[in-house]
Amino acid sequence: MKILFAASEIAPFFRTGGLAEVAGSLPAALSRLGADVSAVMPLYSDVGAEHRSRMKLVKEFTVRLAWRSQYCGVLSLDQDGVTCYFIDNEYYFKRPFAYGQFDDAERFAFYSMAVLTMMAEIGYFPDVLHCNDWQTGLMPVYLKELFAGGEGYRDIRTVFTIHNVEYQGKYDKLLLGDVFSLPEKSMGALEYAGALNLMKGGIAASDMVTTVSETYARELMTHEYAHGLEGILRDNAAKLTGILNGIDGESYNPATDEALFVNYSADTCELKPQNKERLQRMLGLNVDESVPLIGLVSRLADHKGIDLITGAAEELLSGNVQLAVLGTGEWRYEQLFLSLMRKYPGKMSAQITFNNDMSRKIYAAGDLLLMPSRSEPCGLAQMIALRYGALPVVREVGGLADTIHSVSDDGSSGNGFSFKPYDRHEMLFTVRRALGFYGNAALWRTLVQRAMACDFSWKASAGKYMAIYQDITGRK
Repeated sequence: MKILFAASEIAPFFRTGGLAEVAGSLPAALSRLGADVSAVMPLYSDVGAEHRSRMKLVKEFTVRLAWRSQYCGVLSLDQDGVTCYFIDNEYYFKRPFAYGQFDDAERFAFYSMAVLTMMAEIGYFPDVLHCNDWQTGLMPVYLKELFAGGEGYRDIRTVFTIHNVEYQGKYDKLLLGDVFSLPEKSMGALEYAGALNLMKGGIAASDMVTTVSETYARELMTHEYAHGLEGILRDNAAKLTGILNGIDGESYNPATDEALFVNYSADTCELKPQNKERLQRMLGLNVDESVPLIGLVSRLADHKGIDLITGAAEELLSGNVQLAVLGTGEWRYEQLFLSLMRKYPGKMSAQITFNNDMSRKIYAAGDLLLMPSRSEPCGLAQMIALRYGALPVVREVGGLADTIHSVSDDGSSGNGFSFKPYDRHEMLFTVRRALGFYGNAALWRTLVQRAMACDFSWKASAGKYMAIYQDITGRK
């Protein structure tokens, strides 16, 4: 079975968040199950020379988008058993940022049209086109509205995965023909609540819709979590299913991770505190193995629960803890964390950046990971933290509810600590409950080893995706 996985970012080539991690690891997991898998993404200027040096030019052709005729180059390389294609057009993708451009509608319409056009140009027609988030929402629409009658296209089936429904790709209806290259009769494919909505198009036009955890699939039926799309999601409930994301267990392996100061495993977790000591020195924290280190590796945004953390930070830091923050986001939160670092020297570190190497160091050094999200479709940080023996403190929402089960009072079960009400006092209570367990060294070691034994690799979830592909194509 041939599968083409389309995403706006794929690790390790380019990443801004969890989508890239999934798009980099799920296709490789599918390949290991025997599928013939390819992936495709735009060739941004930030794709590094170490990757470009491995690429070969596959084809050059012209893409028609309404009245435009635009150059398109297709390059490829092989990565972990997956053929990765890159859509090259410097006008659209030679930019300092992947998203947030004034012409994102046109840029990702071009990308969508280029992927469909590429199939005929290079003679590659997949059995399944697996699209991800609003940037690819036009692909199932184009396939039905513009390409379905063409030779090679009529048998393609589509899967559309919602990674975060908050970002939908909403545009004025005037863009239908001039930018999206669709006739007036296609308005119904995209129109929703008075605008063109690319995520709605992907949901409605695809053969199957998935999202990234079972709890999030249920949450998407509610006004609280669907950001206005609950109507279209309820209408398409019969083809919506939740499949938990996984992580690359080989990449995120504390026994081999080159980013760590000291490697360790569940059997040698007594070495883990050496990572804490080295990170404390690096970040200017007081060097003290006995002080619990709480990590926060996150986008600094409201939906990540950062308002709970900043609202409770003074009270939290007045206790015997240290806090290491890594992330970027809303300016007010960046400044709040920087001011806290100045106010609590030796107890607080704020690294206002995203650095993959540093994130791994924090997971390895941390005793707890704080993740009190207001909404969290799946979340990968809590899975990675478990792999490195940092116990997550989470709010019971989305994928966090599916992956973290609160430690019982006697410590005999559970892999983290959780709370339900979106309230800073509940979060503080839960952190303090976790710190109570930390005070019992023997029990804490047991909790760390149990956390590290959790398996959130792609094996089970990749099998569920294969079952979906087989179901919608009728092929084994």
